[in-house]
Amino acid sequence: MTPVLFIHGLWLHQTSWAPWMEMFAAEGYDPYTAGWPGEPDTVAEARANPEAVADAGIDEIVEHHAKLIATLPSKPILIGHSFGGMFAQRLLGEGLALGAVAIDAAQFKGVLPLPLSALHATFPVFRNPSNKRHAVSLTAEQFRYAFAGAVTEEESAELFDRCAIPSPGKPLFEAAAANFSPHSPATVDTRNAERGPLLLVMGGQDKTVPEAITKAEYKKYRDSGAITDLREYPDRAHSLTIDHGWSEVARDALTWLAGHGLRP
Repeated sequence: MTPVLFIHGLWLHQTSWAPWMEMFAAEGYDPYTAGWPGEPDTVAEARANPEAVADAGIDEIVEHHAKLIATLPSKPILIGHSFGGMFAQRLLGEGLALGAVAIDAAQFKGVLPLPLSALHATFPVFRNPSNKRHAVSLTAEQFRYAFAGAVTEEESAELFDRCAIPSPGKPLFEAAAANFSPHSPATVDTRNAERGPLLLVMGGQDKTVPEAITKAEYKKYRDSGAITDLREYPDRAHSLTIDHGWSEVARDALTWLAGHGLRP
């Protein structure tokens, strides 16, 4: 069976991928998720011990997943959301995966748009420079703005209770400084013509990673001979992997993978 590694982003626990993993397993894939370095096994434990993940930066998280990939029987397909989408692109560019689906992927070095809504969504981290060394939690209201603005208040509250955890501030500070750092860990090899296919997915109502960011990422691949596709869900926000419409995105990802020969 073809391994599939699911990589989450900021403020979501690895168990948020459980429905995806079940669907992919039912289709014959072999699903895995590694969480982030230091991430406890449950949402409750993560909330009770936020500093367990405080020191994790981009390099540490990518290396954490690269080590898991090295233990798999074959190269995996990567499915990443938000910062997980950026990590998936970096790992794909390094030749460690068969292909990748990057959903609302955090911006990497060379991607210039910085919409005001993205600044507002990440303000809970950037409001205090010391957050670079700490884990940061969102309130239910902040989660609704950053993730769940396209669903009802009731669903937003349910998603927050079920999935939201504290996350390290370090990756955001590293990504914010990427275009000023010659050796930024937020660097993705967009010119690798030998990599596997990549699908970039964006939500038209996403405030954390607005479509301008994803479109700019897509343009960075124009000099690569490898397959890069783009798909938009106009009425979806940053919660599109966990809210009531998750299965549409997952099914479309399965169809795209099959269309490019990335079958179980």
